[in-house]
Amino acid sequence: MRVGVLDVGSNTVRLEIADATGAVPLPVHTVKYRLRLADDVDSEGRLPEYAVERLAEAATAAEEEARSWGVARLAAFATAIVREAPNRDQIVEAVHKRSGLQLRIMSGRREAELTFLAARRWMGWRAGPMVLLDIGGGSVEVAFGRSGVPDLAVSAPLGAGRLTREHFGPADPPSAEQLRAVRRQVRHQLRDVTARIRWEQPHTAVATSRTLHQLARLCGAAPGREGPFTPRYLKRGRLRKELSRLARLPAAERAELPGISPARAGQALAGALVAHTTMTLLDIKTLQLCPWALREGVLIHELEQDAPGASGSPTTAHTCP
Repeated sequence: MRVGVLDVGSNTVRLEIADATGAVPLPVHTVKYRLRLADDVDSEGRLPEYAVERLAEAATAAEEEARSWGVARLAAFATAIVREAPNRDQIVEAVHKRSGLQLRIMSGRREAELTFLAARRWMGWRAGPMVLLDIGGGSVEVAFGRSGVPDLAVSAPLGAGRLTREHFGPADPPSAEQLRAVRRQVRHQLRDVTARIRWEQPHTAVATSRTLHQLARLCGAAPGREGPFTPRYLKRGRLRKELSRLARLPAAERAELPGISPARAGQALAGALVAHTTMTLLDIKTLQLCPWALREGVLIHELEQDAPGASGSPTTAHTCP
């Protein structure tokens, strides 16, 4: 059986298709639609009509692509960019009317839970008590657990794109006070949860998300062409040094650094501030990079809902015609 997920995020809408005949989902095809929806939101977080239309067009193209690849079921979900939009009901309706897909709104907590599930499956039980950090465009997810289900999972409005818009505005590069304001907000939002996790003394600290992978590459991790099984790490001490360089450069020059893509150069500095501040709060010196994240968590959840004897809440699946 072939299944797919459509992930509507702040920067991109991504289709991932996987074969589900084995014990784990095996990705066979991905497509990215770089819509940068976060650039279109108004002061209230509302997506304007033209942005909704672009999203509906991308969803239609993704549904057609999935069908051409023989996908039996496509799960479509949206995270913070749609979750927090005052007109989210209209967005969901427009996507359904145009593409036939039922776009489900994923809560921040569920996002953290499914990302943790994917990381646990990739890392295996040898990881022991594990803490997870995921930095998206609109939100940050932190989770801790000893099994496949996290004991603690939280989501905070600290995404790299969001903080860039809220604190830096047109400043390029931002001032020292603007940088301190981001750190203060991260400490305020995550102080309690990170203190709780420190008590647990996690054995393994794991990072997912494109932001953290790019920062790890900036800090010397192996490039993506070496494959997903190459160990990659993000060290707090090295990140601190690279933060100073990122803070001095405008976005156009950040895009010339190793690992920093032009599309994410503008928010790379905020992402680095969130990563370093959170690692400090957690007293983590090294994060291990995991190639599986939210989309793989959704795929695993979908497959296990179909397993013999499985029970639980209804899935987010849409059956392709």
